[in-house]
Amino acid sequence: MAHQNWTADVSRRGFMAGASGLAAGAVLAGAAGRAQAQEAAGGVVRDADVPNELVGRPAEIENELRQPEARRLGWAVAGLGHFATSYQIPALGRARYSELKGLVSGNPEKAAEIAQRTGVAEGSVYSYDDFDRIAENPEIDVVYVITPNSLHRDLVVRAFEAGKHVMVEKPMATTPADCEAMIAARDAAGKKLMVAYRAHFEPVNLMAGTMIREGQIGDLTFFSSDHHRPLDPSTPKDQWRMKRALSGGGSFIDIGIYALNGALWYLRETPAALSARTWSPEGDSRFAEVEAVCTVQLRFSSGRLATLSSGYIADKKRIDAWGSEAVAVLDPATEYMGNRLMVSSSEGTEERQSEFGSQVQFDREIDHLSRAILNDTEVLTPGEMGLRDVRLIEAIYRSAGEAGRWIELNEDGSARS
Repeated sequence: MAHQNWTADVSRRGFMAGASGLAAGAVLAGAAGRAQAQEAAGGVVRDADVPNELVGRPAEIENELRQPEARRLGWAVAGLGHFATSYQIPALGRARYSELKGLVSGNPEKAAEIAQRTGVAEGSVYSYDDFDRIAENPEIDVVYVITPNSLHRDLVVRAFEAGKHVMVEKPMATTPADCEAMIAARDAAGKKLMVAYRAHFEPVNLMAGTMIREGQIGDLTFFSSDHHRPLDPSTPKDQWRMKRALSGGGSFIDIGIYALNGALWYLRETPAALSARTWSPEGDSRFAEVEAVCTVQLRFSSGRLATLSSGYIADKKRIDAWGSEAVAVLDPATEYMGNRLMVSSSEGTEERQSEFGSQVQFDREIDHLSRAILNDTEVLTPGEMGLRDVRLIEAIYRSAGEAGRWIELNEDGSARS
């Protein structure tokens, strides 16, 4: 299967927000791996309780462009946690080219309740153990994997072996080897693999990308980004993130990747070298295994610099793109809704607005893969992008473990030394 030169081409259409994993995560594959992961998580890897009313068949929005069923692909969602049930399952109800046709969960009671609410047939509900039966279901074309990070490889490879296309949440995996295994499985199956970098499809980020591409703020000279959110150990969606074997790391692998991929997209370069440091408050049990805060410096072959930070204590998601004539500030930058773009120059400050709300990023992301399958076109955020990002994050954690030593990088994101 041929793949586009995404390193150069992706910037033409969307803002890169996110990507992938770290070497320290264990490879948890197959039934033994699933049991190991559940034990490591203290049982919380089972999907969270059924959340609020956002779960269920969303109200249809009037849209004359919504496709008839013959043109909509069937999707199965694997992993029914907060993000899946509150955002992506409702998005499948709004999408033009996609619809929910299957569920995969380690919690049969929860899966049955969501199936009843969404109209998914009883025979299209799977556990992780009998997931391979999905090969027999012609109504399912795509599997969307939204499980803890270290479990991605197992389900992605099995989905390809079942003859399905795949979208996998960021980070793509916790090791480069896992990413490479997914790409090999994709190629063997002749299917499509997309990493779910949602901000590629978010209107405010797209607007900022157009401004940079068209030179509206002059030459981009510097980039900074801070992505922080509080880690709440009382919620299932954060409990597994405190377990390195499941998450692969702390704040940077989870939300710092928005900052990292933003830098790569805006500057249109892969960094030539990086330096990183991590910190956690002493005695805080949330950070017994993973970092609370991470700071990163990137140096590019062009001579330009970028600074990034991530954290699990405060709440801020901001991007600053410094041009020779103006500064573009996204604050918030990568929230699920309500993102804003301000442009400051010698003439003053103005807000640039989109006619679409930030929440359309979910529908557009899903439909992008469905349309790529229907039209046999390339996806904007393929597995190769996820692999590159995993390599870079691996180098970031390596630098942090060596007191911030500068690490020289290859073009593919891997460390030279």
